[in-house]
Amino acid sequence: MSEITKRYPGTLALNKVDARLEEGEILSLLGENGAGKTTLMKILYGMEKPDAGEIFIHGEKVAFNNPNDAIARGICMVHQHFMLVPAFTVVENVIAGIEPRKGVFIDRRAAESKVAALVEKYRFNIDPHAKVESLSVGEQQRVEILKALYRDAKILILDEPSAVLTPYEVDELFITLRFLREQGTSIVIITHKLKETMNVADRVMVLRNGVLIHDDVKPADTNPQELSEMMVGRLIQLEARHPSPRIGGVKFSVKNLTVKDERGCEKVKDVSFDIREGEILGIAGIEGNGQCELIEALTGLTTPESGEVLLDGKPLCGTARDFIDRGVGHVPEDRTHMGLIAPMTIKCNMILGYQDCPDMSRHKLMRWKEIATYAETCREEFGVKTPTVEAPVSSLSGGNQQKVIIARVLSREHEALIVAHPTRGIDVGAQEYIHNELYKFRDKGKAMLLISADLDEVVKLSDRLLVIYEGRIVADCAPEEFSKVQLGLLMTGNSLESVKEVGA
Repeated sequence: MSEITKRYPGTLALNKVDARLEEGEILSLLGENGAGKTTLMKILYGMEKPDAGEIFIHGEKVAFNNPNDAIARGICMVHQHFMLVPAFTVVENVIAGIEPRKGVFIDRRAAESKVAALVEKYRFNIDPHAKVESLSVGEQQRVEILKALYRDAKILILDEPSAVLTPYEVDELFITLRFLREQGTSIVIITHKLKETMNVADRVMVLRNGVLIHDDVKPADTNPQELSEMMVGRLIQLEARHPSPRIGGVKFSVKNLTVKDERGCEKVKDVSFDIREGEILGIAGIEGNGQCELIEALTGLTTPESGEVLLDGKPLCGTARDFIDRGVGHVPEDRTHMGLIAPMTIKCNMILGYQDCPDMSRHKLMRWKEIATYAETCREEFGVKTPTVEAPVSSLSGGNQQKVIIARVLSREHEALIVAHPTRGIDVGAQEYIHNELYKFRDKGKAMLLISADLDEVVKLSDRLLVIYEGRIVADCAPEEFSKVQLGLLMTGNSLESVKEVGA
C-alpha cells in the first residue's frame, strides 16, 4: 500500500501511509484508538476507498470497489464482532454466499467434504455439523477463519482477534496462526495486546494519528514498554499494581443470590460476597459462566430468583433506574448492544441513564447548553477522538465508543460501580488512564466489582479476587495468591486442592 490517504469530515484518518506485507508473515498493526489501523485495513479489504494512494499485489496495481473484489484477490477480514448465524451449522456458515451447486440445488456433499478437509488440514478440531450457537467463542472464531480459508484467502486480516478469548483459547489461536503462516498465508493482526504481539508477530508496524511511525520493528529487538511508547509517544506504566491504601467496612453485599436466565436455567447459583469501602473485588472466569446474569441482577436489569443485594446495609431492588438513583453505576459488557445507541450523537450517549438528573434536565426539558458543555468536558478529559460531540456515536472507533461509556459513568457520583470489561478494545494509553480513574474512584472509599475476560487486567486492578465457574464462586483469594496458570485451571473447573498441588 503506497501513500494511502483517507479523510473524514474534520479528521485526517490516514496521511500518506506506506504499508507492506510479505508472503508467509504475521504483521502486528499497533496504534492508539483512532490511529487509523482499522481504516487502513478496511481500505485493503475494499470496505473503504482511499482518497489517494495505491495498492499492489505481487507488483500488480489493484483497485477494490467492495469486499467481494478483495476476496476475489485472496484478501479476507475477520471482524472483532463475529458475523455468523447462530442457528446455522459450521458448514452452512462457511459456505454462505458461495454455495457449491449441483444444478439448481446446493451440493451439500461437496460443501461438507471441502469444509471437513479444511478442518483436518488446519487442525481446527471443530465438528462441521455442529450448530454455531453450541460452540465456544474460540471455536466460533475458528469458524470465521475457516470461512476465509474456504474462500482461498492468501491475506488474512484479524481485528482484535483475542478480545473475547480466554488465555487457553488465545494459545490455540496462535497455534493456528503459526500453522497458517507455515502454509504461506500472510496475516495482519490489529491488536492492543502487546504481550500477544511479542508472542506471535514476525514484524510490528506502528501508526499514530494516521501517520506511519515505524514499519519494521522486530519483536526480538524490543519489549512491550517500548512498543507502548511508540504507540502513544510517552512513557506508560503497564504492569504496576496499586493496592488500596485503606479498606474499610462492608459497602456492597450479595447474599445467597440465585439468578435464572430467560429459559429458566440457573446461571448464578447461591452466590454470596461482600465488597468493602475502598476495595476493588475482581471476578475471573471464562465468559458464559454466569457473569452476564450476575451483572444484570446487580444493576436492576433483571430480578433474581432468590437472595438479596444490599448497599450500605439497605436492600437494593427495583429497576435499573432505581439502582442508578441509589448510586450504583454500571459499565456494561457489550458496548454495541447495551452501552450505546448508535444513531444518536456522542453528546446524547454521554448522558444516557442520567438524562433526568437536575444538571441535565429541568421540568422535563433538556438543558442542551449544559449538556453540550458537559459532553465537551468529557471528550477532553477522557480523550475521545472526535472533532465534534454532535457526530453520531457510530462514527467512532470501537475504542473511542468505550471511552464514551467510561466517561459517562466515571464523571458521575456513585457509591458502587459494577464494571464489565472496562478496557476491551482500548489502547494502552487509554487503558492507563481508565485504570487510574478506577483507582481514584476506589480511593474515595467506594466499592467496585470488576469483571474482565482479560486475566492480566483483573489481577492487576483487584484488591481481592473471586473465581467463578458454572455460576458458583470456586475461589476467594488475594490476586497474588495463585499464578496465571493456576487461575486458568480454576476457571476451567479444577478443584482448589488439585490447583494448589500444581503450585506446589
